Amino acid sequence: MNDPVPTLRKLKTPVLVLNGSLDLQVPSKENLALMRAALKDNKGATVIELPNLSHMFQTAKTGSPAEYSQIEETISPAALKVITDWVTASR
Repeated sequence: MNDPVPTLRKLKTPVLVLNGSLDLQVPSKENLALMRAALKDNKGATVIELPNLSHMFQTAKTGSPAEYSQIEETISPAALKVITDWVTASR
């Protein structure tokens, strides 16, 4: 896999980076720290950890992929609100 940091550093357009706090596939603490560092010079970058959400942006208890099929929610309303608010504000 290529290192995304050099490309992210070149971005000047608005960027929204989201990670669920219960994401076990892309751990949020490490991923978001990397994203914040890579995008630090981009004034249009927004980096947010969404509490209690899995990799699929579903409200979860553990974040385990085994839990995905047990969750009826397709995507968290909280995640949709963050995305909608960001898109609206970025216009």
